[in-house]
Amino acid sequence: MKRILLKLSGEALAGDKKTGFDEETVRKVALQVKELTDSGIEVGIVTGGGNFWRGRTSENIDRTKADQIGMLATVMNCIYVSEIFRSVGMKTAVLTPFECGSFTKLFSKDRANKYFSRGMVVFFAGGTGHPYFSTDTGVVLRAIEVEAEVILLAKSIDGVYDKDPKTSQDAKKYDSITIDEVIEKNLQVVDMTASILARDNKMPMWVFGLNEENSIVNTVNGKFTGTRVTV
Repeated sequence: MKRILLKLSGEALAGDKKTGFDEETVRKVALQVKELTDSGIEVGIVTGGGNFWRGRTSENIDRTKADQIGMLATVMNCIYVSEIFRSVGMKTAVLTPFECGSFTKLFSKDRANKYFSRGMVVFFAGGTGHPYFSTDTGVVLRAIEVEAEVILLAKSIDGVYDKDPKTSQDAKKYDSITIDEVIEKNLQVVDMTASILARDNKMPMWVFGLNEENSIVNTVNGKFTGTRVTV
């Protein structure tokens, strides 16, 4: 495997605190990603923003402005996580689809590929840069653009279920499921826009629990206990 795109949910980054950052959780992720990059795998990262902002929370906030706040939450997450990555010996770059002064660099495929060629972990922050599109859509879009082989979705639950396992004790976990089934059953692996984009561009996704021991490395090395979403 040459290049992967890893999506870290904001909630997973917060650990047991449920909000903000949990440094030990992020450091464990960093050490796993370093193991991958040391073996020659190129890693891109997209983070959610749910540890800071869960979307429009008030009728007094315009939807566009609410989405912009969410984009900025992902920028904060990427800057933080990239610094923890640097602390364990990796080189990183944070790219955004809009200008953030000197905080980040503007995204382009050529720039991302240049950073990958230098052995850097590339963070794709700020979603698509437009309202009404989630970080789910952002991660699929970036994976397609930079020609990643697979999207790794590191979540707070350990795979795809036929119903919410938090509320249904009889929820059934899938070992493998097609993206067409995900769309037909509206399983919300990623949102519908992202699901259709993944299907049309044949981008597979592997869904697993971030909090399982060494889960990222195990997923890449074939010791996989989550759900493979095939195309």
